[in-house]
Amino acid sequence: MIKILIIDDDEFLLDMYSVKFKEGGFLVEGAKGGSEALEKIQSFVPDFILVDMVMPNMDGFETIKALREKAGTNVKIIALSNLDQRENIDKAFSSGADDYIIKADFTPSQVLEKVKQILNL
Repeated sequence: MIKILIIDDDEFLLDMYSVKFKEGGFLVEGAKGGSEALEKIQSFVPDFILVDMVMPNMDGFETIKALREKAGTNVKIIALSNLDQRENIDKAFSSGADDYIIKADFTPSQVLEKVKQILNL
């Protein structure tokens, strides 16, 4: 079973995406921020990570950098954000993201389909 880690400080969105990915057949863990995510990957090694960009304490850019260092290049990391300015998208990629999804442009079902495409499922 493919394991996915979803990181978002908004509990409603975290729950919504978790349910959608569980329905899609994924084994899902959620984290409410970067620090919690870094703790979780000690015991839960995901195949795929979705990261919100706007979070308190440790933003998505810092989280992606730290996850990339810990998880290596085998895990796919996708930035999931409403920050749609080119500079933020470029910064996410330079931080180590494999792709960037603008939340407002995708329904949760479309995000699930995009992840399946990336994973060739």
